[in-house]
Amino acid sequence: MTKRIRKAVFPVAGMGTRFLPATKACPKEMLPVVDKPLIQYAVDEAVSAGITELIFVTSWSKRAIEDHFDSNFELEYKLEKANKLEQLEMVKNILPKGISCSYVRQHEALGLGHAVLCAKSLIGNEPFAVLLADDMIYCEEKQCLDEMIKLAEKQQSSVVAVEEVPMERVHQYGVIDPVTEGGVTHHEQVHQLKGIVEKPAMQDAPSNLSVVGRYVLQPEIFTELEATQKGTGGEIQLTDAIASLLEKARVFGYQFEGTRYDCGSKLGYMKANVEYALRDQELGEEFETVLKECMAKKY
Repeated sequence: MTKRIRKAVFPVAGMGTRFLPATKACPKEMLPVVDKPLIQYAVDEAVSAGITELIFVTSWSKRAIEDHFDSNFELEYKLEKANKLEQLEMVKNILPKGISCSYVRQHEALGLGHAVLCAKSLIGNEPFAVLLADDMIYCEEKQCLDEMIKLAEKQQSSVVAVEEVPMERVHQYGVIDPVTEGGVTHHEQVHQLKGIVEKPAMQDAPSNLSVVGRYVLQPEIFTELEATQKGTGGEIQLTDAIASLLEKARVFGYQFEGTRYDCGSKLGYMKANVEYALRDQELGEEFETVLKECMAKKY
């Protein structure tokens, strides 16, 4: 019997050192893109894909994330008294009804694989999604996680999101080795994996299809994570656990249609702000004018 995927893990324990001093007191996942924090975009994507249980793997400095998804009675009272009803509804409906949040601490910075392993007791024996808020994915039509969940449920397999990157950048990512003949594929966006490697040198990379921050994983991944030794960077790599899982089960890569913004970098974060502002119904037209004026100036 196919199990519906209803749980998602959000690893949010990282320090965000590339955005200091902004992240000294503010979690990087709470940095805004236009008017919503990064973590809100990831949560919205999960909820729209049918996820009902949100599991945040946090650290001691991430209390602001918990507060964001909690009720704020004082703020709601003040907005109501001021008759700011539109803002009131926005604040009250950050999470739709029927969505639950759980929080678990990652006490040591031991990598993404370890962060996922921290959620084991809350996941149990069922498939689940993993979303990295640093990777914002904009899709006009087929939403990335939604399509991944459909594929995972149909194949009863784990699925990773992949995109093509220039070969000179493969050393920054996990890279898949796709089956080129005889694999189970449904269209050109789906790649069956025969291997996966973490941050290979350009000459050693099996392809230029890199794994980005969306995963749908079968519960067997926990067995592999528990047996995974520290790898690249002295961390427990999720990529290494997936490589081990491949010896026992099929894994697929889903090449999504859309744009990924690497909001873990300053340039990617600024690009996301600009493009999301241009798409905004209220801001878009006026912001485009301002942007053109700025481009005409010499700084």
